Amino acid sequence: MRSGDPVALQRMLSTPEERARDQRAVARRLLRYIAPYRKEVALVLVLVSVASATQALGPAIIGFAVDQFVYPGGSVAGLLGSMGALALVYVLGLLTARAQIVYLGVVGQNVLLRLRQEIFTKVQVLPLRYFDKRPVGDVMSRLVNDTDTINQFLGQGLVQILGSLFGLIGILIGMVAQSVPLALASSAFIPVVLVVTNVFGRVARARYRKTRQTIGDVSANLEEEIAGVRVAQAYNRTTVNMQRFAERNAANRQANISASAVTSAFTPAIEVLSTLAIAVVATFGGFLVLQGQTTVGVVVAFIAYMQNFFRPLQAISTIYTQAQASLAGAERIFELVDTEPEHDPPGAREMPPIRGAVVFDRVSFAYDPNQPVLHAVSFRAEPGQTIALVGPTGAGKTTIINLLQRFYDVTEGAIRIDGIDIRDVTRPSLRRQMGAVLQDGFLFAGTIADNIRYGKLDATDAEVEAAARLANAHEFIMRLKDGYQTRLGERGSGLSQGQRQLISIARAILADPRILILDEATSSVDTYTESLIQRALERLMQGRTSFVIAHRLSTVRRADMILVVDGGRIVERGTHAELLAQGGLYAELYRRQFRDPVRVGAKQNGAAAPALAMP
Repeated sequence: MRSGDPVALQRMLSTPEERARDQRAVARRLLRYIAPYRKEVALVLVLVSVASATQALGPAIIGFAVDQFVYPGGSVAGLLGSMGALALVYVLGLLTARAQIVYLGVVGQNVLLRLRQEIFTKVQVLPLRYFDKRPVGDVMSRLVNDTDTINQFLGQGLVQILGSLFGLIGILIGMVAQSVPLALASSAFIPVVLVVTNVFGRVARARYRKTRQTIGDVSANLEEEIAGVRVAQAYNRTTVNMQRFAERNAANRQANISASAVTSAFTPAIEVLSTLAIAVVATFGGFLVLQGQTTVGVVVAFIAYMQNFFRPLQAISTIYTQAQASLAGAERIFELVDTEPEHDPPGAREMPPIRGAVVFDRVSFAYDPNQPVLHAVSFRAEPGQTIALVGPTGAGKTTIINLLQRFYDVTEGAIRIDGIDIRDVTRPSLRRQMGAVLQDGFLFAGTIADNIRYGKLDATDAEVEAAARLANAHEFIMRLKDGYQTRLGERGSGLSQGQRQLISIARAILADPRILILDEATSSVDTYTESLIQRALERLMQGRTSFVIAHRLSTVRRADMILVVDGGRIVERGTHAELLAQGGLYAELYRRQFRDPVRVGAKQNGAAAPALAMP
């Protein structure tokens, strides 16, 4: 259980009866997704009823043939006629069973379509707090693995369950019609079957919930290790990573073995009950025949009924795994779907066109109530100004930007843009007028043109090219084989870091934001590419209120105001020249970068001097 996970804690503390109620609630909720397809389901029920009737007619025809055409006399013609009728009944059952699978399969795929759409839609609006606490791989597992278990159940298992249940009803009706005493004797095993099924069900539900959790851990670990394979190889960490993955994989294997051990014991238990029931019917039926209270054909029919009676139960035991796994998967899916998204306050209005005056008024914030990150941060940015945020790693610079974009809301104080508290406007209308160029320019799989057009989907090709020219990206794009139609891989693979950054700048230029955020936009590139990016950023920042986060202080010299953040507080503010004159933290950071180069292996009083860490 993850620390602070209230859902997992509640599940751990709940009683078996509460967990059973939860499972029934999950099943009812899953069935509601089928409700819009009432006509298809009604047709399936008709087909199931016909198939069930064929299961009841078969043994009856066999018993009739034994009594009329085998014992005590014989009639080949009558026997052949009976067998022909039996063949027609079973062919009809086969055709209706096939039609059930087709129609219910269509319903199942539509349900999955809706489920996946709901999950993806919810992921798009979930607050960043949700992803702070859950790995991406776990979310992916719910979208892929958990929906796949439901797919298997709806596509195959549900048909078998319906067919088996209706078949049991048909068989019971046929048994009563043939002989009430034998039907009562056979029914004595039904309570035993129900008790066995309930016991196995309780144990299996818990164990299959564990399998869904462990496969989520496997997916999360796999996603992380694949994304970081280059770092793993660079640090010779692959062996350790393989061991860690093996542990998670083994945990998933053990969870599945534990669940399978329960369900695999269910089928033999049903088979034992089936054998006992047939023995009871044969013995009791033989007694009734000797007493003249029934016929041999009826006993033969009942033996066939008993075989057919337990065959649906064995089928249910076979798909029991799918049913329990799908309920566990549905539980995880609904947990995600029920997560509260970002809500704007009642009466929130659209943000009017932004001029760019930004005020932080004694803003405090904490991701965790016990660990505040920002303390009474206050500053003002005038329209068109460039505000630089500098300071040690973890000082709170990125948090300030996150609050400005309302990825989180302030704990205390207020943020105002053009005099409007940003909590009083809708998030989409606010973010629509903001743009960001981040340290790792994220590109999506698709063409270069599509990636530039991401911030303005209706932009023309000419507008896309104009934005690329302003971003100094046009030349390298045209050197590619397919130019703007060059297809990129995941995260823009195929391009260098600097090229991805230039495309990110072109995207921001095309979106034309009123407030611009630059988070280490020139890091991890060579000197020449940095000069290209700097010139592109200067064009982009003209006429816009800009916030620049930078560790490389050469990029913030021309900022209108530099805010030095340390420990969640603004400890210094001013222009580059003013801060150097103060001789405080900024001056020390600047001196370390430009005036006091690192002396590796130099001696101080006979000892090795420590290398100065870049801030």
